[in-house]
Order: sequence, then structure tokens, then C-alpha cells
Amino acid sequence: MGVTKEILHLRPENVMKFVPKSSKVCLVSSNDIFTALKGHSVAVMACNTRIRHVIPGIMHAAMELDAIVGFELAKSECDLSGGYTGMTPKDFTTVVLQYAEDINFHNPFFIHSDHLAVKNTSRQEIDAAKTLIAAQIEAGYTSFAIDASYNEIPDNVKITAEIAKVINERNLGLETEVGEIKSVKSGGSLTTPEEASEYIHGLVDSGIRPNLLAINNGSKHGHYAPDEKVFIDLKRTKEIYEMLKSHICGIAQHGITGTPPEIMQQFPDSGILKGNVGTLWQDVAHEGLPPDLLDILKNWALENKKDLKSATKVFKKEIDSIPQKNKKMIEENAYMQASSFMKFFRSKGTASLLIEKLGV
Repeated sequence: MGVTKEILHLRPENVMKFVPKSSKVCLVSSNDIFTALKGHSVAVMACNTRIRHVIPGIMHAAMELDAIVGFELAKSECDLSGGYTGMTPKDFTTVVLQYAEDINFHNPFFIHSDHLAVKNTSRQEIDAAKTLIAAQIEAGYTSFAIDASYNEIPDNVKITAEIAKVINERNLGLETEVGEIKSVKSGGSLTTPEEASEYIHGLVDSGIRPNLLAINNGSKHGHYAPDEKVFIDLKRTKEIYEMLKSHICGIAQHGITGTPPEIMQQFPDSGILKGNVGTLWQDVAHEGLPPDLLDILKNWALENKKDLKSATKVFKKEIDSIPQKNKKMIEENAYMQASSFMKFFRSKGTASLLIEKLGV
């Protein structure tokens, strides 16, 4: 794909503080992206890149396939104190933009705040979310997922509407959630069409129109156990999308790592417009780390009774400074994995499609 100069004018104001006008780096609002792609049987991959070394491989795959891609971290992964990755929002944006400049990555992409959780109705919890969003906007984020699904639907609507106002006003991307993403086996329950309808209509009545809706359709975060069956109810997913497609652009699918290709290939036909892939990139990075460093991470997690992901911040300096040969190994593996997922999602050609629809 050629230079994306036709849509560089769409780069939001908060992005232009970090990107020189002469730059061809095309960081745009996911609102523009998902509005333009609505109705097309494609899904855009959003990558939770907890360890930086996977980013260039993902970018190279997107360039080769002419695909749009997103880079994201959740509140637990990246907040004002660094989350468990050791990166603040400004750190994350800086890393992504630097890779984009270094490898001449000119495809349209977005930087997304994943799972900005608001777990109760307290003013402290709501104000904390607002403060983080303000910092993310200041850092150049162009897309946000407000997750107040831990609350009953009326409270979820009220919380989301209050927090999302600033996002809608800036024409930035908005994803919202009803039905906590939790496997049925672990006690979660599938989002019903009635619940999704009540929630979205509540938001619309409050003046908020999300681009994407995340639901509980049976997926789970993280790894599946060796004997655990992957269950994603795509029939329910499509039913909800068809019911609400006059108000939303598509469904956001969480919990994809470990999902068989034959299921992923059905995503675009089920109303899924954005697919989050997170744990996979951590696995790819760990596979390429020097064995002695990986052992240190594992031993630390074992001794401290923590999940391995929590070692990312503790050993960030060591991870960031691994030998070049290990960085290259991670980049090449990330490229192969990203290429496969983009093909499953039918992302090929989405960059040119966006330019065709929005270019001047």
C-alpha cells in the first residue's frame, strides 16, 4: 500500500502534539475506522503488546497485508503508575510511535485503552477512570473501552454515559461493555439480547453512541486449560449485532488467545468488527527471551505467588535490553502470528478500503 497521505488530515488534535506534520505516521481515531468499516465482513485486530519487542513484527504484517491494526493495553496493564507492564500511557504511545517512525509504518492504526474498568458506583472509582482517560487523551490515545459491566445495567449506563462524554466530544473511538467477560465455566453468563438492547438504548438515550459493544459470548481472558473446550456463541453474537446494528458499528471480541482458526474465521460474519489478542503476544515474547531471563521471571512469579505477567514490570529493564538476536526472533514470530490472525479476521485490504472511503 502507498503512503496514506489521503487521510493524514484525520489525525486527531491530541495526536498531532506527538507527530510532526511532516510525518506520515497515520494514528487516527477508531471512530473513523469502525464507522467506515461498518457493514463489511472484516475484523480489525487489536494487540495488547505488553512487551515492546512484538510491535515491529505486527506492524510489518499489517504493512504486507494492507491491514488496519490497533495497539492497546488495559488499565491493569498500563495506568498512571505503570500497571503490571511498567508503562504509563505516555510511555506506551511513545514506544508505538517510535517503532512506527523507525520502520516507516504508514498504515492507519489506533491506540486503544482496553478494559478501563469501573467496578462500582463510588465517586472515587468514577473519578479515577476520568483522570486516567484525561491522561490517555493527553498521551495521544485515539480509542477507549469503558468497562462498567461489573455493575447492574442502569448503573453501567449511568457510569459509562458520564465518563464517555469527553470521548464522544473529541470524535475518538468508543467501546463499551455489557456482561462481564468471564467464562461460563468460571461462573459467567452469556449476555442476552434483552440485556444488550437495554444497555445500548440506555446509552443512546443519554446521548452516547458507542462504536463497539463487548459482550459475554462465552470467551475468557488468558489461556485455556489443556482440557478446556473453547466456547464462543457466535449465533448469540450475531443475534445481538443484528438487533443493534442501527446503533453500533460492530461487536468487540475479547478472549481470543487459544481460539481455533475455524472459529476465528467466522468472526467477521458474526458482527465482530474488532478482535482483541493479548496473551498470545506475551507468549511470543517469552518464547524469544534468553532462557536464563525467562527462568528468572518464572522463579520470581513462583516465589511471589504471582501470575507470570506480573513479572513484566519488575524485570522491564532486563526485558527491554535483551540481545538483538532475541529481539529479532520475537519480531519474526510476532510477524508470523500477526499475519495468520489478520488473515483469519479478513483484515487484508482494510487499510486501502479505509482510504478509499475517507480519503480526499
